[in-house]
Amino acid sequence: MVMIGTSGFSFRDWKGPVYPASLPAGKMLSYYALELGFDTVEINSTYYSIPRPSQMEAMSRKTPDNFRFTVKAHRSMTHDPFDRRIEKESHHDTRDNFKLFELSVEPLKNSGKLGAILLQFPVFFYPSRANRQYILDSRDMLGNIPVAVEFRNNSWATEETFSFLRDNGLDYCAVDEPKLPRLMPFINEVTAKTGYMRFHGRNTNWFNAPISTRYDYLYSESELEEFVPEVNKMSGLSEKVFVFFNNCNMGSAAINALRFREMMGLSPGGGGRLFE
Repeated sequence: MVMIGTSGFSFRDWKGPVYPASLPAGKMLSYYALELGFDTVEINSTYYSIPRPSQMEAMSRKTPDNFRFTVKAHRSMTHDPFDRRIEKESHHDTRDNFKLFELSVEPLKNSGKLGAILLQFPVFFYPSRANRQYILDSRDMLGNIPVAVEFRNNSWATEETFSFLRDNGLDYCAVDEPKLPRLMPFINEVTAKTGYMRFHGRNTNWFNAPISTRYDYLYSESELEEFVPEVNKMSGLSEKVFVFFNNCNMGSAAINALRFREMMGLSPGGGGRLFE
């Protein structure tokens, strides 16, 4: 099973390119699922703040039974403990945030709509015994929830890494991102039950651009076509595959995701067309 969606759904600059200009923010998720026909979404806002369980429950109610969410871990769980520029949190504080996060996604888990938690580690997170143990501790603190791991630093691009993930039942998140020093190359690996793929775009100004424009990129037809056999390969090695487009500026993610769904020969869950 292949499920294709976008990294987030609630963006002001999607009004016009993706959503009707008059669509209220509170109806974007329903439109995304029922009108555009997406069957999955990756929630990225949770990186910046941990939502209340009631917020997650409200999102669940706006989607069909077959809809699946994946949720990106809060920065206090993946970034802040390793960033030398900020004051380190204590291990106790980290555990508290993991508990809050687990409580936050509980409504999605209870409804059967939680596909995975994404632990996306920063470019300054390097391979080491301590960091591999941190990944395992993170998995354990999240309880019985599937966990996918995304690395940004290319020093993790080794068979040792993939063996570590396989041995510990952790899903590897493959990425397409700019071919720049330090960043991860695309490597088609499935290390547990779920394949996971994120399209970040190929903006070569990655390290100098602000977050607001880092992912400003629209994939061409030929670039998307490269990944049809790759995702098919993932599907043959896993129970399901999540594919998310994170190039969200001006609706590019939705435009590319809808086109890639067509290329994969998948039927939409709803109307499946952009607003015209």
